[in-house]
Amino acid sequence: MSLAEPTAPATFVPAASINALRSVLQQAILGKNEVIELTLACLLSRSHLLIEDLPGLGKTTLAKALAHAIGGRFVRLQCTPDLTPSDITGFSLFNQKTREFEFQPGPVFSDVLLADEINRTPPRTQSALLEAMGERQVSADGRRHVLPETFFVIATQNPHDQHGTYPLPEAQLDRFGVKLNIGYAAPQHELEMLQAAVGDATPTPPRATLDLPLLAALQRRVANLHVNSAVQRYLIELAHATRTHPQITLGLSPRGLLTWQRMAQAWAYLHLRDFVTPDDVQDTAEPVLSVRIAQRAEAGQNVLREILETVPVPPAGNIKHGAFQ
Repeated sequence: MSLAEPTAPATFVPAASINALRSVLQQAILGKNEVIELTLACLLSRSHLLIEDLPGLGKTTLAKALAHAIGGRFVRLQCTPDLTPSDITGFSLFNQKTREFEFQPGPVFSDVLLADEINRTPPRTQSALLEAMGERQVSADGRRHVLPETFFVIATQNPHDQHGTYPLPEAQLDRFGVKLNIGYAAPQHELEMLQAAVGDATPTPPRATLDLPLLAALQRRVANLHVNSAVQRYLIELAHATRTHPQITLGLSPRGLLTWQRMAQAWAYLHLRDFVTPDDVQDTAEPVLSVRIAQRAEAGQNVLREILETVPVPPAGNIKHGAFQ
């Protein structure tokens, strides 16, 4: 199966575009290739990214670099206990000259929104992001305001045992494509960071490697990537296994299943294939499922691995082979 070319410039080269974007992120956050790959897959699948980690590990740097690299507008929203829904979505203000109310857009009207420490704000305010993340629109004062097609949220949350945190509701967690953590850098990469910080020179912002229309074209291409029916049945069996496992209290939803397929498509695309394999499904399993299934406290960390090892994998002969040229 050859994919139809999306609307894009004649010089559209998938591998070159992705490699350039990957290179920018690798320069911004050193030694975290797996984090970068999952971030790119999340972006290309039109999902959103949840990062659970300690402060100071590069989350803002990653978000800023990504926004610059795609030629988008970056907004950082610091979530606090007194943040209100209108602080996120926007509000109407009366214009004395026109004698009319005018909508003042909030931080969600951006291309890359970093919602920092999202679980430090109350559930009512957290839910203000639901419509924006799910529908890419905001409803205010009876009017619908459309967000960019490529709108991308990177939300960070502190570990739940830290003081002053509110757990995210399941409905909002299900809007995220994956959950990951960045972790500490290796000593050699911390040394490079310290050496680069010596001197008075202001760091040069990352260069734009593609623009938003091209990003939208890449996302459409990912959405059309071939998924064999055998792989889809494999996904369904894995989802069913999460719903019936005795150590899982909340299994994968149908929306989560759709997200998993799209993430697998993006993962295949990043590996320059125009079809999805069971390996793509397995490689994205933990980051996709960790954000949306609930395990019993005594379940431990091996439940997902157990499910992947138990559900039969489709024979290789049933999967289409091919690659981008």
